Amino acid sequence: MASRTTGRTSGRTTAHPAASHPSGQPATLDLAALLTDPQTKIVVCCGAGGVGKTTTAAALGLWAAEHGRRVVVLTIDPARRLAQSLGLSELDNTPRPVVGVGGSSSGSGGSLDAMMLDMKRTFDEVVEQHAAPDKAAQILANPFYQAVSSSFAGTQEYMAMEKLGQLRAEAGRDGRWDLIVVDTPPSRSALDFLDAPKRLGSFLDGRFIRLLSAPAKAGGRAGFKVFSVGVNVVTSTLSKVLGGQLLQDVQTFVAALDTMFGGFRERADQTYALLKDSETAFVVVAAPERDALREASFFAGRLDEEGMPLAGLVVNRIQRVAAPALTAARALAAAEQLADADEPSPTAATTEGLLRLHASLAETAARQERLTARFTAGHPGIPGVEVPASAQDIHDLDGLREIAAALTASS
Repeated sequence: MASRTTGRTSGRTTAHPAASHPSGQPATLDLAALLTDPQTKIVVCCGAGGVGKTTTAAALGLWAAEHGRRVVVLTIDPARRLAQSLGLSELDNTPRPVVGVGGSSSGSGGSLDAMMLDMKRTFDEVVEQHAAPDKAAQILANPFYQAVSSSFAGTQEYMAMEKLGQLRAEAGRDGRWDLIVVDTPPSRSALDFLDAPKRLGSFLDGRFIRLLSAPAKAGGRAGFKVFSVGVNVVTSTLSKVLGGQLLQDVQTFVAALDTMFGGFRERADQTYALLKDSETAFVVVAAPERDALREASFFAGRLDEEGMPLAGLVVNRIQRVAAPALTAARALAAAEQLADADEPSPTAATTEGLLRLHASLAETAARQERLTARFTAGHPGIPGVEVPASAQDIHDLDGLREIAAALTASS
């Protein structure tokens, strides 16, 4: 069996397996081996929006749990599809057990929990954990903090790293989980969490914050003069949003959080290092469409630049036809012959319709095959696996099991 090296830490190299194929054929991503490998601690699913990333993450978590792993699935996608497919009424910032998965009843010894990132709540938890009670209360009540924690660009990605770090630390302390599956936000923002530490540092060390904090540090009328000269335009805009107490709120916010900034950076850097470790595996998810595969190519390139361990590519919703030997051209030709008949029978009309449907599906399948082959040719070192299109939406555990079976059926 061939394998592809995906990470290195402390001089130890770990390879995530890929099934070998005849020369010239792409390697198949062996997700079953990846998920059952005890060295795999984190699986990150990333990809464009609408490609089935959330379903893939849930299916991988479910399969791993039913094969002995203690799994928690963290979704950052605000959609409710994960909760519905897992039979949960809702997901929140606390991991919830999925009933009927793992445990003594299944004999697997595994378990499955699921949660959805609440970035505001996660930010609040960080403040409560790392600040004195009176200081934490002051921060949480601050209007400027409330605005930043709810809508500041990059907050979601940074809090995703915070939550991942929390889950990994908790797993290390009490062994509650031995595998974390992360479902990332859609589109290119799925990799923005890689930039979260740098973005946070730039924000906290930037000219904007220095100007906002100038009155607090300079004090008195001189400080206010510096502030007025530097950010008069900015404050007039923000004041409309945050109210007339902007200056005082910002001063209070900066002063209260001053001792926490170093901790923010340190934890983010630790999680960033964790993502580069050999115990982590990135799975890029795509649909067999031009734009989605272009995004997948971007993800693969970015992960390579960052030295992140890429396990392989999942191509979802591949069209299959029942009679692959019957080409679209032959099916259309046969349909035209039936249509040109002098006295078409009801059976002939039905057959004609089926032939035209087959032709359409065959054309779609051929187009998807060409696009996928083009990606493979451009990235010959990336193993992949294809998941056939489902006849219906995935809305329960049985549906997830079907997807999981396709994901783990290496050939």
